Amino acid sequence: MRKLHTFDSVPDSYRPRILRARRIRTMDAQTPETEAILIAGGRIVATGTVDALGSAASSLGLTKPEVEDLGDATILPGFVDPHTHPLMHGQMMMWVDCGPSKARSIPEIVALLKARAAATPGNTPVRGYGYEQSNLVERRHPTRQELDEVATDREVYLMNGSGHGGVVNSYTFAKYGVTRDTPNPPGGTYFRDDHGELTGELSDAACNILTGIDGVKIGNHGPNLHLGDSVADHIHQLELAQASFVAGGVTTVGDCQVTRREFDMYLRLAEAGGLGIRYSMYFLSHLLDEGLEIGMRGAFGNAFLSFAGFKFYADGTLGGWTAYFPDGYNGDPCRTGMLYHEPAEYRELIRRAHAVGLQTATHAQSPTAIDMVLDAVAAAQAETPTRDNRHRIEHCGLPTLEQIVRMRDLGVMPVNQTQHYYQWGEGVVRALGDVGERFNPLGEFAAADVPVTLSSDAPVADPRPMQAIETAVTRRTSQGNVFGAENLRISLQEALLAHTLGGAMALGREDEIGSITPGKRADFAVLDADPFDIAETELGDMRVRETWVDGRRVNA
Repeated sequence: MRKLHTFDSVPDSYRPRILRARRIRTMDAQTPETEAILIAGGRIVATGTVDALGSAASSLGLTKPEVEDLGDATILPGFVDPHTHPLMHGQMMMWVDCGPSKARSIPEIVALLKARAAATPGNTPVRGYGYEQSNLVERRHPTRQELDEVATDREVYLMNGSGHGGVVNSYTFAKYGVTRDTPNPPGGTYFRDDHGELTGELSDAACNILTGIDGVKIGNHGPNLHLGDSVADHIHQLELAQASFVAGGVTTVGDCQVTRREFDMYLRLAEAGGLGIRYSMYFLSHLLDEGLEIGMRGAFGNAFLSFAGFKFYADGTLGGWTAYFPDGYNGDPCRTGMLYHEPAEYRELIRRAHAVGLQTATHAQSPTAIDMVLDAVAAAQAETPTRDNRHRIEHCGLPTLEQIVRMRDLGVMPVNQTQHYYQWGEGVVRALGDVGERFNPLGEFAAADVPVTLSSDAPVADPRPMQAIETAVTRRTSQGNVFGAENLRISLQEALLAHTLGGAMALGREDEIGSITPGKRADFAVLDADPFDIAETELGDMRVRETWVDGRRVNA
């Protein structure tokens, strides 16, 4: 079992109190429900009746605890979101929302971006996000010529909802010297039309041009999500993201693409006392050499900021049609997507990380990419036998049944995002045909005894755990369609576990968070009702009334 070795500087001075509510669901198999919770020093001391907890406090020599009744509410463990991009999430909150709730066509997107350009002085770049081409009336990506209608004297960038690329205007290409003859960079593509002309669409590492001369250049180690702003702006963006997580009842996140930029911002926010939730960091794979050189050998940190492992990429995204399908996409047979590494190169990266006890988290969507991950883990375990690394497959959208069994046998954990299905279910089916209906086969994981974990991938989806839980239970998309057989769904109890204790397990922190269990951190999400009293199709609309971290209310 992986442990997080902490050097905890949180003061043990929070006053004792007893929390009670109409319903407290603990996600602890030994005590599924309780009447009340005794908390002190940021920890859960005991659970039971109010009278018993009062006596327990006295016997432990604690100050007489205040009893706080949260009334007609339901207390759950704080939601754990083990795959997010907090800095990028905050950055998107400062961009133009061009998602389906704001724009359903390319002219509507252009109008939104034009309005931002008109309101933004000088040559400040115009940036939008959130479109998914299959959800647009035109069912295609915008072109650079269409973005030229927004501005011809400054950069315009429209990020795809997947985060793995988007579209730029002609000015952007000219500024950075990209022409029809520019070769595709490792791990990225400049898309061209039938005549060889740039369409404006670019994916993954091709976005390196947007980061500027001093920006993060990560090549075939992943998509470049790391667009630079001032330090002050980045700190503000992290604060915005943190508030967004708290609003959804999320108390712990895994940042699954940390470069020097993100790490620097976390340290600055920590120094200022601004870390209000818990962050587990996965450094991007291009930093693996440096991590090994300085002796990173396992999880470490404190209760609010910790290092968890390294993030890798096997293929691209289903939303942007860059996940690797060698026979092409049903919606575009000329596209095959991409693998970030040759299998032997990737296998060596995993071998080196595994050998020193590091957890790895690899983005893989297609069966071919998932096979590459499982083959690499199997080889690493054969050379250095241990299951303690708890390797992860991020997204894991379309594994075969045989691969799911291999995951169980190898101890590999999938980390799924049902909100991808909620947003793009129709697009995935359109892109891949009937096989796309198995996207996120959570029920098959559960049937095979593979741990189920839910997360948001924010900003790809807003961190709204109850929406993720609703989709896991119903497989209903934002357009009201239900895809796939019923055995792909999971129960409400399984979904709640997947977004609490399951997330904690994915981060290697189940001894510390994820359930309301004595000794664990006093992190709670307080809902306005009991999820088991709500229609399944209404779960996503449930309101998070309060969020508690370390025994303190952080959003009231």
